[in-house]
Amino acid sequence: MRRHRWRWLSFALVLLAACGGASTPTTTADAAIGDPAAFPVVVRGITIAGLPQRIVSGSATHTEILFTIGAGPNVVATDAYSDYPAAAVALPHFDAFNPSVEGIAGMDPDLVVLAFDPGDVADGLAALGIPTLVFDAPTTLDDAYRQFEEVGAATGFAPEGEALAAATKSDIEEIAAGVPETVRPFTYYHELDSTFYSIGSDTFLGSIYGSLGLVSIADAAGGGYPQLSAEFIVSADPDFIFLGDGETPQTVSGRPGWADLQAVTAGHVIVLDNSLSSRWGPRLVDLIRFIADGVYGGSP
Repeated sequence: MRRHRWRWLSFALVLLAACGGASTPTTTADAAIGDPAAFPVVVRGITIAGLPQRIVSGSATHTEILFTIGAGPNVVATDAYSDYPAAAVALPHFDAFNPSVEGIAGMDPDLVVLAFDPGDVADGLAALGIPTLVFDAPTTLDDAYRQFEEVGAATGFAPEGEALAAATKSDIEEIAAGVPETVRPFTYYHELDSTFYSIGSDTFLGSIYGSLGLVSIADAAGGGYPQLSAEFIVSADPDFIFLGDGETPQTVSGRPGWADLQAVTAGHVIVLDNSLSSRWGPRLVDLIRFIADGVYGGSP
């Protein structure tokens, strides 16, 4: 589980089944919004016959996308990790580790969105006539933008999804363009958890660092999501350390041999908001700007 923390979400971006006894929320059919004329539509090979009026989101990333493009009023339930925006927090949430076709179907959805499909939930829902979209973790920023567009198309907000993708891409490109040239790329260690699982430059999050001129020390360990050793990290002596696991600069500097790392002595140990660094939604701009500010002292 630890090694997939960005990947997905091992940490949980999955909707999962309602616990027995969970109540069904009041229908939002009367308040449903979107463009009915856009249907039927096919997204990722799934046919959506009409404007979804009861959307269940099993992905914190896609909950954020839904609310950003305007489909939030049609969302009736989310996974337990959907903590943004505030309107999503107020919705019913579900056990993130016990998926059940029956539990999800009990919410009476006409569209289900997942970022992971444990136990063939999507097939089970499809057998009940409930269209279910499974969005895999992206590998590039373009993949993430494409998902904005696909969520828009699936929910009757195609223009809004396309506009969000275009605006996000433009903002990120502006930040990257403002990064100063350096004599050599800065190296970094991104900590997924305190047992030293990390990311390589070939991952989605690694591509974000790469757009800002940063190279992962985990590349020397084969890239991907390797578990590094303390000795390896100390030997690599990265320019920056990014913490996505709740650790602090103080706990890092207290580790044997770490106090003399250049990232520690230079004050280059940066704590990330895990809700930003583990998602690929509209707040990618906030994440990238935060990293750029932390490394270069300011960005557009």
